[in-house]
Amino acid sequence: MRDASFEFLQQLLAAPSPSGYEQPAQRVFRSYIEPFCQVATDVMGNVFGMIQGEGKTRPRVMVVGHSDEIGLQVRYLDDNGFIYFSAIGGVDPHITPGMRVHVHTSRGRLNGVIGKRPIHLIEPKERDTVIKLDAQYIDIGAASKKEAQEWVRVGDPITFASSLECLFGDRVSSRGLDDKAGSFVVAEVLRRVAELPDRLPVDLYGVSSVQEEVGLRGGTTSSYSVNPDVGICVEVDFATDQPDVDKKHNGEVGLGKGPILPRGANINPVLFDLLSDTATANNIAVQYTGIARATGTDANVMQISRGGVATALVKLPLRYMHTPVETMSLSDLDNAVELIVASLGRMGSKDAFIPM
Repeated sequence: MRDASFEFLQQLLAAPSPSGYEQPAQRVFRSYIEPFCQVATDVMGNVFGMIQGEGKTRPRVMVVGHSDEIGLQVRYLDDNGFIYFSAIGGVDPHITPGMRVHVHTSRGRLNGVIGKRPIHLIEPKERDTVIKLDAQYIDIGAASKKEAQEWVRVGDPITFASSLECLFGDRVSSRGLDDKAGSFVVAEVLRRVAELPDRLPVDLYGVSSVQEEVGLRGGTTSSYSVNPDVGICVEVDFATDQPDVDKKHNGEVGLGKGPILPRGANINPVLFDLLSDTATANNIAVQYTGIARATGTDANVMQISRGGVATALVKLPLRYMHTPVETMSLSDLDNAVELIVASLGRMGSKDAFIPM
């Protein structure tokens, strides 16, 4: 991965973006793509990058990844200045006690910790009990409710205090790779297409969507606005090459073995074949999974937008999803970009994706 792209990935992951509070990450995305495409933002906060192609029958293609991450939200401040919170998206209450967090306020970022009774003070029979999220609390060091309220308001977003770290080889770990990794791929596809010597036979719309973690909301509205003929959603998927994940659940999927191409009801078979054949023709490593029903991704709402869209998924293998230490391989990101850019150049007319 080139240095400028890695720096962009770092900035995107560092920007707080719990669902409904995506603006900091979307500003990073918008700033990165502005030099090489037309840019627009809608009332939901979705950001669109547009590159016009050439040809009379060129399809309108939408490539989307969502910018929002799971997080927390301030719900209540008690008399002693402790903050009680709600989950934004699928937060696991097993892992939150003892974690460091950032509370994002109108006056700036506050450091905090999710407190927990010491093990010495917990009865043995309670030690295996999961503490419900609504019983957990954040300590920002305030001495009273009044002191906390000088900074914190109900509704302020909270993120886990973790950022991008490099592991062995090309493996990286961070919060928010689900699915800022997808938004990153969308931005890199736009950059690569803009650098091509000739225009492609498609009109390309690269979208960084919002509020996916709370109901595919930005994907729904952006698909309606763009009205694409073809849609490619870039998402993450469960890697099964860690010790405690059963391959029978999600197939054999590993980091560094290429992006994943699922098959199933949510996937247009003609578009799937185009992506798969392109990978073979260009020696791009890919993996395959089956999803027998609608997926929990923006591809789901894209497929059934308006009169229907020829839709596919390009998924990125991810370990430890919805934790602050999500882990993936940078080569899978690069290969996803290569695959999508190469596939765009092979698309025919907008009617070419009707299954026969």
